[in-house]
Amino acid sequence: MRIAILSRNPSLYSTRRLVEAARARGHETKVLDVLRCYMNITSHAPSIHYKGEELTGFDAVIPRIGASVTFYGTAVLRQFEMMGVYPLNESVAITRARDKLRSLQLLSRKGIGLPITGFAHAPDDIADLIKMVGGAPLVIKLLEGTQGIGVVLAETQQAAESVIEAFMGLKANILVQEYIHEAKGADIRCFVIGDKVVAAMKRQAKAGEFRSNLHRGGSASLIRITPEERSTATRAARIMGLNVAGVDILRSNHGPVVMEVNSSPGLEGIEAATGKDIADQIVAFIEKHAAAGKTRTRGQG
Repeated sequence: MRIAILSRNPSLYSTRRLVEAARARGHETKVLDVLRCYMNITSHAPSIHYKGEELTGFDAVIPRIGASVTFYGTAVLRQFEMMGVYPLNESVAITRARDKLRSLQLLSRKGIGLPITGFAHAPDDIADLIKMVGGAPLVIKLLEGTQGIGVVLAETQQAAESVIEAFMGLKANILVQEYIHEAKGADIRCFVIGDKVVAAMKRQAKAGEFRSNLHRGGSASLIRITPEERSTATRAARIMGLNVAGVDILRSNHGPVVMEVNSSPGLEGIEAATGKDIADQIVAFIEKHAAAGKTRTRGQG
C-alpha cells in the first residue's frame, strides 16, 4: 500500500515510528506537511497538490494534525476522503473530538461518566456556575487549549471568580469543571485502536502540579485497568467516531470519568511505558480496513 502521513514535522517520534512500522510491513510512505497541501475542489475530479505536484495513488492516509491547524488540516483530510483514500481517522470525527464542548455533550448524551461541567457566557452567571459544579476547588479550561495549556486550578471561590471573569473579559470560551480530589493528580491514558484498548498507562503529575500531561513534566507508568474503564474508553472513542484515540480517564469515587478524547494521541509515552509496538498495530489496522471509498462520511461532514 501507499500511505500518506499528514504531519508538520517528519522528525517527531510518532511520525517516525509510523513510517518505520509501515515500511517494516512492506508499505510505501510519504510524510506530507499538511499546510503545504493545496486543493482543487471540483465536482468530478477533486485533487490535492503538494509542492507543485499532484498527489495520486494513495491507499490510506494517517492524519497527525496539530490542534493549531485543525481547520486547514481537516479540510485537506476531507479532500483525501473525497478522492476515495481511506483515512485512519475521519475528518468529521477529528473535528468532533477537537471541540471540547461538543465532545462532552456527545459523551453526556450517551451516558459516559464525566466530571460535572459548566459552560456560561455572561459574567452575571459566574456565582451560580461555580455553585453548579460543586464550588471551589474547581478546574477552568480554555476550549482551545491543548497539552494542559490554558488549564487552571482555582482553589478558592474568590480565585475562581477572578479567573473566570478574566477569561470572559478576553472573550475566551471556557469550561468550568469539578475537581476530582481522589484522582490525586493522576489520570489514565487508554490507547484505543478499533474497538479495543491496546495499551494503557498512568500519568502522574509532578510535585506541586495538578496537570498530569507528560508535556508538563508528568511521569508515565504501566497500569492495569478495570473492565469498566476499558468499556468506557472504547465507547468514548466509538461515540466520537475515531478508529484510533487516546482516551483520558480519571478514577473518581463514582467510577471512571472521561476528561478528553484525543484524536492524534502521541506514541512516545505509551510505547515507553508499556513496551508495546503501537505503531505496528496501527498499520495492521489500516491493512485490515483500508479500501477505496470506505470512508463512512465520504467527506460530507
